[in-house]
Amino acid sequence: MSAFPPPPAEPSGPPPEHPPQAGSGAPETPETAATPAPTRRRGRTALLIACAALLGTVAGTAVGYTVQADRDPTPLPPLSQAELSYPKKPLPKDREPEPLTAEEDRRVRTDGDLRELLVKQPKGAREPDLVPDDDGWLSPSAYALEFDHPDYMFTHLAQDEGLRRVAAVSWEEGRYRTVDIRLVQFREDHKRAALPFLNGQQAYMPDDEHAGNEGKPLKGSSNGRYYVYDRPTREPGYLPMYRTRAIAQRGDIVMDVWIHDTEPISERDIRTLGERQLERL
Repeated sequence: MSAFPPPPAEPSGPPPEHPPQAGSGAPETPETAATPAPTRRRGRTALLIACAALLGTVAGTAVGYTVQADRDPTPLPPLSQAELSYPKKPLPKDREPEPLTAEEDRRVRTDGDLRELLVKQPKGAREPDLVPDDDGWLSPSAYALEFDHPDYMFTHLAQDEGLRRVAAVSWEEGRYRTVDIRLVQFREDHKRAALPFLNGQQAYMPDDEHAGNEGKPLKGSSNGRYYVYDRPTREPGYLPMYRTRAIAQRGDIVMDVWIHDTEPISERDIRTLGERQLERL
């Protein structure tokens, strides 16, 4: 049974040659009245077209998968790479290259006793009264105590940055001058942590409560800088404290050099000491 109602019956009699216009005053009769055309239910044609398009898409996809499955797999192009830098077979003993010396292989030096790379204490210098650790090493906790927020620094270095070890040397010279040098080394699996640590330290140095300036480049380093603090630290009952700092990164090591004194420190003093320590790395 059809779901659509039948169209209305056609009116009997011939249609009028000139149907009356609105407002003509002529009365409408069944013979002269215009009969509206039957309307089509909306959406039937669109629904049929949509179903046909969907069936066509599904059929096309199925045929495409079938054709692709019957084809042989397309071979991948060969990888482009340079020739291997090492021979396929070991070289004879007389043709093997000479091993790098300690001066040429930086890893030989940095993986050894890191304390040997520290600048030596000059003649006439004195041991400081307060030494955090013995034997030239600083534990992570002792090194963290040298920062304003030791709890945070300890966690940050030990967990996030992968601190491996810290070699340290300190001495006193003159009346009140103290020198502190730290070589901070990071673990192999965190070898890229040295540079972020350096960047983090240098980021706050221009602040007013620290150096108050951008510092100057340290000769022999692409990222090292040295700083002379703009003004000393003053506390009631104490002499003023002047500070300078040189910090740089080389490989997995960050060197951190400080000079404190109750008198102004020349730019040349911190620059020279920083360059000497950098050369030993």
